[in-house]
Amino acid sequence: MARLAGLAVFDPAGDQIGRIRDVVVSLRGPLLPRVHGFVVEVQPRRRVFLPITRITSIEARALIFTGKLNMRRFECRDAETLAIGEMLDRTVEYKGERVTVQDLAMEQPRPSEWLITKVAVRRGTRRRGETLIVDWDEITGFTGIQKDQGAANLLAAFEALRPADLANMLHELPTKRMAEVAAALDDDRLADVLEELPERDQVLVLSRLHRERAADVLEEMSPDDAADLLQELPAEQAEGLLRLMVPEEAAPVRRLLTYGEFTAGGMMTTEPVVLPPTSTVAEALAHIRQQEQTPAIAAQVYVTRPPTETPTGRFLGAAHFQRLLREPPSTLLGSVIDITVDPIRPELTVHEVAAYLATYNLVAVPVVDELCRLLGAVTVDDVLDHMLPEDWRERP
Repeated sequence: MARLAGLAVFDPAGDQIGRIRDVVVSLRGPLLPRVHGFVVEVQPRRRVFLPITRITSIEARALIFTGKLNMRRFECRDAETLAIGEMLDRTVEYKGERVTVQDLAMEQPRPSEWLITKVAVRRGTRRRGETLIVDWDEITGFTGIQKDQGAANLLAAFEALRPADLANMLHELPTKRMAEVAAALDDDRLADVLEELPERDQVLVLSRLHRERAADVLEEMSPDDAADLLQELPAEQAEGLLRLMVPEEAAPVRRLLTYGEFTAGGMMTTEPVVLPPTSTVAEALAHIRQQEQTPAIAAQVYVTRPPTETPTGRFLGAAHFQRLLREPPSTLLGSVIDITVDPIRPELTVHEVAAYLATYNLVAVPVVDELCRLLGAVTVDDVLDHMLPEDWRERP
């Protein structure tokens, strides 16, 4: 069943309508669990329920269904369980021995009925253990709340998910399970996912981590996202985490916290691509080509006098990536900067920044102080995050 995670779902016409994110089952005591259907994620980031009775074919790379899909947002009922999200990694008992669930198998004993019949479990340690395939009725311990449930097998099933999709999956899990799965992520992966979660989920996940681990994750987040998250915490807790962070990582976050949340200073990232005018076009393209750069940040290179760490030396202008593509690689940045777009001040409101971006058809705009030093850049996605309703990540 873990292999179903991410499987493409096609309608009768052959059009892909989404991907499977989980399997909905009901536990029935000594009876074999019945599979009710699938949680399917359709665009934009909406999860809906597809009954198992609508399935006409389950293949290695696709699931095909018949009829119409109900687009009402999926909500798990009290009698239902998410097989991938809640049952994988659970500690259960097999012949009196505690083992870990790695996967589940479902079979179709009769038309339109699917049951969980087999369980893949691992006994022993990860290095010196073995995997067994056993019958469902040989296992006990799937009911009740487990204090500490791992997440290795669940994360393996969703390894290829983008951070936004993984965040959406976490949001749909029960609170306890969401915190367990989030804690099992690597620091950089968790940082990316936290940036995509609703604010209340961000606070919950961060609060469940050890303080040292929470500080490490904040260091991996972009400074503007880390500042937004810290603003949601009690002042004493936020200050405690800032003190645990590496001073070089905490400094830009502290600067951002001095600005209002809905101002250019509060929205900007302090880590745009900044180079001196003596750098070449080839060097600039190498910087914006780096995978970790978002499209909005990579859209232009900001040219300043040294130092090039924010706050920089005097801001000279921006070099747009389209212009960089048209120039010889050896050309100096100082000769290709665009001086027609003026930078903005950190006091501008979110609506003023939005109007500025729209007026000049920009995806990002530099922010400078009274000495014309570059403080950071506001990107169009930063503006959207602050202009959309607070609960936009949770809406169907």
